[in-house]
Amino acid sequence: MIAGIIIAAVVAILVIWVIASYNGFIKAKNNVEESFSTMDVYLKKRYDLIPNLVETVKGYAKHETETLNKVISARNMAEGAATMEDKIQGENMLTGTLRSLFAVAENYPDLKANENFMDLQGQLRQVEEDIANARKYYNAVVKLYNNKCEMFPTNILAGLFHFDQKPMFEVETEAERQNVKVEF
Repeated sequence: MIAGIIIAAVVAILVIWVIASYNGFIKAKNNVEESFSTMDVYLKKRYDLIPNLVETVKGYAKHETETLNKVISARNMAEGAATMEDKIQGENMLTGTLRSLFAVAENYPDLKANENFMDLQGQLRQVEEDIANARKYYNAVVKLYNNKCEMFPTNILAGLFHFDQKPMFEVETEAERQNVKVEF
């Protein structure tokens, strides 16, 4: 009789733990998805600014079409990415091409003095700050989620219920680790 009560208590505790852990995974997964969606809003804002910025630069730097085309191509690739991993890779490429665009702009003093360019640059600077903050938040919630996926005993449930680790939003090359200069 007492052994039956002890077994029932252990089973009840185990069931409660499984339910609580599963719900914790769902909450963590939803936080990851919400943080990625928030970052995606800022990325969309950046995508919308880039064509205006490119058009402004085009008027001053007509012979820099290769750089301008690379920026637009990188923007389109990042915007059209289907998975988180592709989006992260596309964003890293876009950041590099934007760096090239601002390097081109450095060679044109009239462009640097253009009010429209300065306004677009200021908007882009603000969006880049928002993106950086959203990336920090995304990486923080991904870290919590990934910890649940890897740490014992919740890693057992992660495997059973197919909760897979999520990618961090990291820079991929040493060149991308350099500061993007958007000040003129």
